Amino acid sequence: LLPAEAEALVGALRGSELRDIGGQGWLRQHESVEKLNMHGILSASAGQEQLLTELLVSHAKIPVLIGELISVEIWKHKIFPVLCQLQDFKPRSTFPIYVVLHHEASIINLLETVFFHKEICESAGDSVLDLIDYCHRKLTLLAARSTKSPAAAPVPPQELQKQAEVMEFEISLKALSVLRFITDQLDSLPLSALTRMLNTHNLPCLLVELVEHCPWSCWEAGKLKKFENGTWHTVPPEDQVKMTKLDGQVWLALLNLLLSPECQRKYRFDGFNKSQLLKLRAFLTDVLIDQLPNLVEMQRFLSYLAVTDPAPPKKDLILEQVPVIRDHILKKNSGKWEAIAKHQVKHAFSPTDEELKLQARRWAQTYSLDMMEALAPDKPRCRVCGAEAAKRCSRCRNEWYCSRACQVQHWQKHKPACNLMA
Repeated sequence: LLPAEAEALVGALRGSELRDIGGQGWLRQHESVEKLNMHGILSASAGQEQLLTELLVSHAKIPVLIGELISVEIWKHKIFPVLCQLQDFKPRSTFPIYVVLHHEASIINLLETVFFHKEICESAGDSVLDLIDYCHRKLTLLAARSTKSPAAAPVPPQELQKQAEVMEFEISLKALSVLRFITDQLDSLPLSALTRMLNTHNLPCLLVELVEHCPWSCWEAGKLKKFENGTWHTVPPEDQVKMTKLDGQVWLALLNLLLSPECQRKYRFDGFNKSQLLKLRAFLTDVLIDQLPNLVEMQRFLSYLAVTDPAPPKKDLILEQVPVIRDHILKKNSGKWEAIAKHQVKHAFSPTDEELKLQARRWAQTYSLDMMEALAPDKPRCRVCGAEAAKRCSRCRNEWYCSRACQVQHWQKHKPACNLMA
């Protein structure tokens, strides 16, 4: 995006009413979020995300994005199940619903990209309390999750529900990264944010659960698989002790929450919390510490904790802030879930063929092939032999090949799809 385009998109971001989700105005805002999300990823990979950060701070849009994130989360848990019972899932209804499900992933991905910066955390203000609560809900789901790689999905509406579950897992992993960035900026948070993380939600013990159960890795048919860059990969034996980015996020969050003097002063090291934290000692191997040397400090702290009983936190008189965004949305729409679902079936999720074609054209402009290739972590592979590919079908620009011979060999199979795409 050009600077003027990025500023226009950021400036136009607005909070949405729950009943407007899925409507035309809301879909246009989703396109803006998607463009900013992709712009943020490409800028961050080039080390040039400062412009987007400055725009979000100067226009005070971080609280707006957090509000949107929580609105879609509530929609997914309160209205989506009602929709599944209200209507027949025709092909034309599943597309806009899938877009709404994807919106939460787009926003949390954008927040993950920018929350690395201190000024973003500061600009969130009191809304960071709602974001902390959101991350806690996602991490609780993650800790309770069965560690199995996702299976193939059946037909609608089960297909949409399955896609929602897969997305929920990926969103939870993004929430873990956002939480870790928040713990990097403890000095910039509102006064009650630390109390909320340590005592209201007991995040240190929740993070211990994630270290123990490691939901982003699993054993399948005798092989270790780990979830990285959006897919499950089989890990070769020589890399099985290698720390993944997600493992690192958990350990860094624990370091921030347990070794800060302010955290140690506020956290309750009672019998349960102490016993949970001491479980970490079994995981602090020399191999792990070699990969993240800061864990030596964690090892020392746990050795000290094992032989002492830290003083309980002082019971000071505290005026505690509470998160308001989620409570406000729930109170405003309480008892209206079915009415909102019926309204959305009529006005948002029953598009005509013409409306679908128009929307498809808009998405084609948003998700250009060149943009998607720039975001893809892997090089394209030949459709026939799997080798690294440098050529693509010039007509539909959808399939990749390593050579003319492979393209000719695949033409009869590819021809129907090529005609359709073209």
